[in-house]
Amino acid sequence: MARKQTYFCQKCGHRSPRWLGKCPECQTWNSFIEEEWDKKGLQGQIHVERVSPQPITTVAPIGEERFSLGIPEFDRVMGGGVVPGSLILLGGDPGIGKSTILLQVAAKVAAGLGKILYVSGEESLSQVRLRGERLGILEQNVYLVSETEITIIEKYIRELDPKLVIIDSIQTMFYPEISSAPGSVSQVRDCTARLIKLAKNSSTSVVVVGHVTKEGMLAGPRVLEHMVDVVLYLEGQRHQGFRLLRGVKNRYGSTNEVGVFEMRGSGLIEVPNPSALFMMAHTGEDVPGAVVVPTMEGTRPLLVEIQALVCSSGYGVPRRMTTGVDHNRVALIMAVLEKRVGMQMGNSDAYVNVVGGVKIDEPAVDLGIAVALASSFRDCPVESRLAVMGEIGLTGEIRSVTGIERRVTEAKHLGFGRCLLPVADAKLACIEGIEVDGVRTVAGAIERALRV
Repeated sequence: MARKQTYFCQKCGHRSPRWLGKCPECQTWNSFIEEEWDKKGLQGQIHVERVSPQPITTVAPIGEERFSLGIPEFDRVMGGGVVPGSLILLGGDPGIGKSTILLQVAAKVAAGLGKILYVSGEESLSQVRLRGERLGILEQNVYLVSETEITIIEKYIRELDPKLVIIDSIQTMFYPEISSAPGSVSQVRDCTARLIKLAKNSSTSVVVVGHVTKEGMLAGPRVLEHMVDVVLYLEGQRHQGFRLLRGVKNRYGSTNEVGVFEMRGSGLIEVPNPSALFMMAHTGEDVPGAVVVPTMEGTRPLLVEIQALVCSSGYGVPRRMTTGVDHNRVALIMAVLEKRVGMQMGNSDAYVNVVGGVKIDEPAVDLGIAVALASSFRDCPVESRLAVMGEIGLTGEIRSVTGIERRVTEAKHLGFGRCLLPVADAKLACIEGIEVDGVRTVAGAIERALRV
């Protein structure tokens, strides 16, 4: 087999005949390493049955229906379950709970559908069993193997014919005909390609665990995310009990859904009503700088508390720190408050935090952030049991948001008596039992939200 030495970018997989200090594809510095490359590439490993072009109406649909993983929150993110023969990539920070939730999934599927193969490349069998005992989910149909050579794993899969295969993790797998180390571009690409071929030919679904970098991206070449069918991220902070399972790619469903879990001693427990859980710490008292905002995670409304603290700067340059919201968005909102409302916060430190470790990236939280900052700056508490939502424009106007009716309904269910929202959405959110207050500008919203 003809091979030669070449250089691969460890971030995007770009190939170069010589070493480069900066990758021309992803602009990353010092990411090229030397690897042995097969000139034939993957052509000798993957054989695709060739068929003539045909009308889309004559193509046979997927024969088998999705099967449930036994965890409704996981099924929600997957779009209703797992499609047979699909390859799923699960990423997350170290210690976030990836192996825990997959072992729970293995036990649930094994109890209802049959054999499950759990391949551990990082832990011994005794360590996996110890975790299973701690979680109380030892199941007879869960088969464990500690192996990293992909050809041997393929042999086990053909012998067992399991319903689901879990690979923990893809960075530890290696193909013996490639001389580069496990986790390199060539190894990750080829091992994933062999798993895809096996999954499509046998209708066995495969879940692979992927490491993440310090930037929060999946380690290894970007081609890994393009090859798989589904990409999931398990998010959260290690010192927080909440975990969010978020889909960023799904060829068989929507990527707008999110599953909420709570980490306990017995594993990851589903949270059917996350709004109530996130609002447990909300005392309901009038406190300056605290605002409740109804957000949307996919089709699910979620109430979270945003806290802001504005104080005099003790240094020459004011500090701006955010947790859970975009730093640049907060800077933009502060500029609007200074220009359109007259709040001179240029010489003040500003800190914004989303309670519970949740990350929010939708524009509907703009008004909540603005009201929280104004409340802390003026040291005036926000009206009790008030929910705030709306997008802020650079001219100070309040723009409409999506899913307004579901947001207001969720606020009503949790006992809120009043909602501050864009005037354009006021007619759509007229729900009995809760007062709807429409506002046009940021200045008007702050005047109605704060008790002066």
